[in-house]
Amino acid sequence: MTYIITGANLKIEDVVNVARNNEKVELHPDALARIVKCRAMVEKKVLAHEIMYGVNTGIGEFSEIVLNDDQVKDFQKYLIYNHAAGIGEPMKLEYVRAAMLGRINVHAHGNSGCRPEITQTLVAMLNKGVTPMVCEKGSVGACGDLAPMSQIALLMMGEGQAYFEGELMTGKLALEKAGIPVPGLEARDGLATINGSNVLTAMSAIMLYDTNNFLKQAEIACAMSLEALKANLKPYNTRILEVRGFAGGVRSAAAIRKVTGDGDLANGTVKVKVQDAYSMRSTPQVIGAAHDSIAFARSQVEIELNGVGDNPIFFPDENIQLSGANFQGSPVSLPMDMVGAAVTMVCVLSERRMNRLNNPALSIGLPPFLTKGAGMFSGMMLSQYTADMQIVEQRILCMPASIQSIPAAADQEDFVSMGM
Repeated sequence: MTYIITGANLKIEDVVNVARNNEKVELHPDALARIVKCRAMVEKKVLAHEIMYGVNTGIGEFSEIVLNDDQVKDFQKYLIYNHAAGIGEPMKLEYVRAAMLGRINVHAHGNSGCRPEITQTLVAMLNKGVTPMVCEKGSVGACGDLAPMSQIALLMMGEGQAYFEGELMTGKLALEKAGIPVPGLEARDGLATINGSNVLTAMSAIMLYDTNNFLKQAEIACAMSLEALKANLKPYNTRILEVRGFAGGVRSAAAIRKVTGDGDLANGTVKVKVQDAYSMRSTPQVIGAAHDSIAFARSQVEIELNGVGDNPIFFPDENIQLSGANFQGSPVSLPMDMVGAAVTMVCVLSERRMNRLNNPALSIGLPPFLTKGAGMFSGMMLSQYTADMQIVEQRILCMPASIQSIPAAADQEDFVSMGM
């Protein structure tokens, strides 16, 4: 399948299919026409020496410094060199590919001002399997994911490193082997490649896809635990959830009842308690809340996937350019903080059911720690230790990042999203 990139209608599943399953992409002719039209406007303004941030001025604290014609020619190159300052392990290739797709979709709006060759090179890299080597750490989530995106932009100059056919090599060699010309960077091209929260959004899209599958697995595990613990299934009657009104709770209860089916518990042929402990009784409300938080995060991520995250933004129909802060990652980082808390919450609940399965005082006739050889064998005792360790780690990792701003760039960039 080939995805036609228009700047709109990009879904999380599309991102996963391109990033993880190597589906092909193609620019819609209208999108290419918009890019060409916007670029023509930028070039006219450059020739007229109209002041444009990041085109013929410095950036950040240096935004008031106007560049001469010779400096404009080289500025984009040095911009990328200066910003490719990431550190750490190489990022997953699927995250890098997803970020490239997101940037192509930004350009497709025709508000970024880069040459079409830049966007077309990103398309060719995706389709031919050239994936830049990008370090995991370095972004503060505003002004976009500058450090990781700059490692992608290095390939626009035939520099940096990239993976091709399973091997890490120089960016120049990877492009040569794939038959992709090096476009170079001219006025505006570099900043138009890096100035958005595309890595944050890419990671978020893939994580949301995987988290949705995780919640399905959590519901299956819950259903199996309910059977083993002879739980009362009345709390899973969707009528209870429907009168409260949360869609996620209704969805979760229905999913769990689908797994338990019409067995002895559902038919009432097994004696059960009037009311079970919360970890057995309130699972639809808890996993349902996670479903609802993911649904909200998905809506935010898909808005960002299909929006113009850039600065400045060019409006060729009105012949104007406006500077703002559409690179700020907060609209994505805040809901993703919520998703981290939701996943941790579901895991805490699951661990409590695991405890009930292990504890003979709570397990309704099951052998201690689910082993018949008590003393000689420890059964699931240490599995609970591992689960407990992981929950503590999750609690640390789900600490909100979106409130951890540290000012930078001589206080010009005095609030950042810390989304990555």
